Amino acid sequence: MVLEKINAPGDIKKIEPSEYPVLSHEIRQFLIGKISKTGGHLASNLGVVELTMAIHLAFDLPKDKIIWDVGHQSYTHKILTGRKTGFDELRKFGGMSGFPKRRESDSDAFDTGHSSTSISAGLGYVHAREITKEDYHVVSIIGDGALTGGMALEALNNASDLKSNFIIVLNDNNMSISQNVGGISNMLNEVRTDEKYNRFKENVKGSLEQLPGNLGKRAVKKIQLTKSHIKQFFIPGMNFEDMGITYLGPIDGHNIEKMTKAFQIAKRVKHGVLVHVITQKGKGYKYAEKNPGNYHGVSPFNIKTGKPLAKNTGKSFTSVFSDTIVEMGNADPYVATITAAMPTGTGLSDFAKIYPDRFFDVGIAEEHAVTFAAGLAAGGLKPYVAIYSSFLQRAYDQILHDVCIQKLPVVLCVDRAGLVGADGETHQGIFDLSYLSCIPNMSIMAPKNGKELHDMLWFAKDLPIPIAIRYPRGNAKLCEGECTAPIVYGKSEMLRPKNTIAIMAVGHCVEPALNVSDQLAKEGIPVTVVNARFVKPLDKEMINHLVPNHAILVTWEENVRSGGFGEAVLDYVNSLEFPIRVLNVSLPDDYVEHGNVEVLRKETRIDQETVAELIRKEYKTIH
Repeated sequence: MVLEKINAPGDIKKIEPSEYPVLSHEIRQFLIGKISKTGGHLASNLGVVELTMAIHLAFDLPKDKIIWDVGHQSYTHKILTGRKTGFDELRKFGGMSGFPKRRESDSDAFDTGHSSTSISAGLGYVHAREITKEDYHVVSIIGDGALTGGMALEALNNASDLKSNFIIVLNDNNMSISQNVGGISNMLNEVRTDEKYNRFKENVKGSLEQLPGNLGKRAVKKIQLTKSHIKQFFIPGMNFEDMGITYLGPIDGHNIEKMTKAFQIAKRVKHGVLVHVITQKGKGYKYAEKNPGNYHGVSPFNIKTGKPLAKNTGKSFTSVFSDTIVEMGNADPYVATITAAMPTGTGLSDFAKIYPDRFFDVGIAEEHAVTFAAGLAAGGLKPYVAIYSSFLQRAYDQILHDVCIQKLPVVLCVDRAGLVGADGETHQGIFDLSYLSCIPNMSIMAPKNGKELHDMLWFAKDLPIPIAIRYPRGNAKLCEGECTAPIVYGKSEMLRPKNTIAIMAVGHCVEPALNVSDQLAKEGIPVTVVNARFVKPLDKEMINHLVPNHAILVTWEENVRSGGFGEAVLDYVNSLEFPIRVLNVSLPDDYVEHGNVEVLRKETRIDQETVAELIRKEYKTIH
């Protein structure tokens, strides 16, 4: 096997070119085999095998800096930098991350996980290189989807002023290759990056500008205009050229020889240069080729059938949201929905099909999504913005300034709230209660199960204020035996009226709280359970009821401690000056690495068993 020869950075350069096709095939088979067992990002990684190989052939790692946008497509990069053995523990607690990590390898130049950041980071590296007078190449790889993010465009604008080499690779997997355009572009690429040509061009321009009066300037402008029209016709990258960034491509992203040659040409450019490659997402695995969206991120699956190994354990919170928002769209013609390039992930695909005029996918642009929703609300619509918790924080300024200052009735549907598991630090939704709670005019709800999510979505429709509904990834059939009282603004729900010890739980922490109460009741320890429902505003009336009747009040949330629900409860209880202990069960004020969610809960001490033991110990101190 050729792949056996790859054990360290640079080993690919020892491979004969005739073996490249064999190596690319073996890498794909390796990825399919490993990801089928561990889960992970499949289609995106299968699409960039040859691109990654070409980059590793053209550049020297770890000396040169390769920055992957998002980073979910860096698996081949990890293989080529000596991390094959890590794939058995991919995305598991304590194992190899599914994203680039500087602590994991010197060949990972920048930690990534969110979209549209690679050009900014690369630009920073370029300027650092010039100031420190070091000698290395910087390559930022960005997908066509990530290029829709405003941050990428801001960075491109900034990169237009560069006077030294910076290579941007546009990985485009959403259009086919035009042979005519490609042929002409390949020919012009050599000319436009040739030093003699560029020197000649500058000399001609300088000579013409020396002509008397405005004759020279008019001549230069005429030539530039004519040249621009010709290039606009033949070259699809003129928008980049107009920004001062040399464009090379489009190039077949599965042709290693052509890409390697393009990268060698790109190295000669003394400013920003963009290499446009066309790849096929999911290449090499028929199921992923036919439906790359469904094989973007996968759980363990059967390679022969392409079907997941795990059985469906019930309806998810996202599915409940999907069904409810369609129901609401049918009942109210002013309900509109917005997503930032994730209609499937957020559950808006069905709404988009049924009500296309009221569905808006704004691309990977969370900031725009929120302000756009504010405009919809100001115009009389009722917008529901569905964004993952970890991505919503990118629109913080817009929530604060454009929604909450004006008290606009925008509903933020905060999916994947809490621990999400294998994607790790950049994707854990563990900060939203903190970053939303401190914003004036913002209200926050958290449902304990799917039925309550359904009711909260309807409840929010008629509220004339900004509101966030945060719900987790996973099964929505929690607490099914518990009654769901009608939702009242700012009010919690009493579920187990006991005494001595009380638990106020947020969202999906309610079910384990009920389990703890049932378990400890058998041991003679009475535990009250309250479903908080509203994180903001606090139900002070409920707290006033609990404080004089209990010795200990436990708050339980899947959010960091700082700025969370527990701190708000503690602050209020302290103001009452009652002799009651308040214990906050929450995540540490830290980033939580990747791993199975149940393992992470145990490691961070917010799991059911840990809380039960905490209450046992506290109960002994008061009896």
